Amino acid sequence: MTILDYVYIATFVMLGLGALCALLRLVRGPSVLDRLVCLNALSVLLVSSIAVEAAVRADTAYVGLMVTVALIGFVATLTAARFAERRAHDRG
Repeated sequence: MTILDYVYIATFVMLGLGALCALLRLVRGPSVLDRLVCLNALSVLLVSSIAVEAAVRADTAYVGLMVTVALIGFVATLTAARFAERRAHDRG
């Protein structure tokens, strides 16, 4: 194994730990906005792990998948934030 293989393994472990922490906050989050931030963080972690996998395989075929996941995560976060804002505004 080369040093780069160890870097890839360490990167995947750190991304996995970050996703685990975000999932924990998603389950235990005290408010809807906390859960929304966690979903956004999970989408960023997913795109990052896809990017690392693309680097491991030295394949550019994953770029379309990364862009798609990033756009879906962005639009979902934006939509949920707008919904939460309207809900808070309606409450008063």
